[in-house]
Parts: sequence; C-alpha cells; structure tokens
Amino acid sequence: MASSRLEINFIRLLSRCESIASEKRGETEWRLEKYVGALQEMLVALRKSPGKPTPEVLTDYTRKVDFLKGLLEAEKLSSPTEKALANQFLAPGRTPTIANERMPATKTVHMQTKARCTEEMRDELLGTVGRPGRLVLTTGLTLTGNCTSETDLRNRRGMPLDERQSAAELDAVMQHHHNLQEKLAEDMLNLARNLKNNTMAAQNIIKQDNQTLSHSMRQADLNFEKLKTESERLEQHTKKSVNWLLWLMLILVSFTFISMILFIRIFPKLR
Repeated sequence: MASSRLEINFIRLLSRCESIASEKRGETEWRLEKYVGALQEMLVALRKSPGKPTPEVLTDYTRKVDFLKGLLEAEKLSSPTEKALANQFLAPGRTPTIANERMPATKTVHMQTKARCTEEMRDELLGTVGRPGRLVLTTGLTLTGNCTSETDLRNRRGMPLDERQSAAELDAVMQHHHNLQEKLAEDMLNLARNLKNNTMAAQNIIKQDNQTLSHSMRQADLNFEKLKTESERLEQHTKKSVNWLLWLMLILVSFTFISMILFIRIFPKLR
C-alpha cells in the first residue's frame, strides 16, 4: 500500500530527529524537543487517518517516538548515573526509518548515548577521586581482587605507567557499572517479590469476599423461603379466622331468631 503524504512527512521528520539526536548537542539546542512534540501530534493524526499503515508499522513508529522522548527526558537529569539508568530502559526501534539504513538509527543513537553516559560517569568518578588518588584506586583494586587477578597485575607491571593507570580507571568504571547493575537487579527483584505478595494478598481477600458473598446469598435465599412459608401460613390462618367468625355470626343470628319465636309463642299478646 502506498504511503500517504502524512506518513511521508512523518518519516522525514523522524529521520531528521534521529540525525539530530545522533549529533552532540549543546544546552541551547531546542529543535529536537520541538520536533519530537510535532512527531507525537503527527503520530496521533496518523492513527486516525483513513490510509494509516499496518499495526506493526505503527507500533515501530510509536517505539521510535517514545525512544526520542525518553532520550530527551534522560538528558534533563543531573546525575550521570541517573542518565545511565534511564538510558538502559529505553527501547529503540526495530526497523530502519529510511531504506538506505543498514541498522536502525535509534539503535545507533542508543549505543552513542550509552557510550556518552559511560564517559560522563568515568569523568565524574575520576573527578571525585582526583589526580593523586589514581595510585590509591589502583591499590584498592589490587586489595579487593574483584576486577583483577594476580596474572593481570603481573602483566600490568610490565606496562608503562599511563597504561596501568588507564587500565585501573577502566576497571573502576566497569566495577561501578557492575555494582549499579547488581543494585538495579536487586531492586527489580524486590519489586517483583512485593508485587507477588500484594497480588497473593489481594487474591486471598477477593476469595474471602467471594465466600462471604456466597454465604450471604445462600442465607438470603433461605430467609426468603422461610418468609414465603410463613406468609402462606399466615394467609391460611387469616382465612380460617374469617370462616369461624362467619359461622359464629350465623349461629348467633339463628339463635336470636328462634328465641324470638319461642318468646312470642310462650307469651302471647295481651289484650
């Protein structure tokens, strides 16, 4: 199916945004944020248009726009560590935006952003430790033994001083990344465990509520049957009471009539 003019304009603007995102931007750069906002509006219009693309293509467009939006939000963070964590959760597009791309541009931007965040974290780490602390950092790595082994240290003794310092700095950055990943994995595990516990507690509460509701419904049905039975008995009792009263009145009237006749016969009229 041929692409509509709206989709063509969307692809052009998306390609332009990916090109800007791949470049090193300054703090005064405002075009990307405006372009991403326009992309969101065009994506909404593209979903509502009659000649919209297939759901798979729309899903990939949405992933790319969300990636660019998340990239902008991550760049606004102050700490390089927060930027690195935010970039790990970004999901780039799966297909190239234009035909001449071998790999999706968003994946390239994602890798460049990760490298840039790693460099910023390295600069922050080294800037915190300071120039004189490089030997202390190397000694600390030797004592911990988590990132280097004795064989590596022996091989490094034959290296120049600058190479040994660079290797130690790289090991420190890798160890820092490893600690961050372990902390993130532990936090995710705790969140998953809490979510499981909350889900099980909610399931138990819902089960108890269902049991209480079923018991209440059975009790209501039983009460309704009892009320129906008592209503029938009351109706029968009311009918019986009316019948006895009627017969009593008839007997009383008959007795009165017979008494009057006898009274007249026994006591004739005086002349």
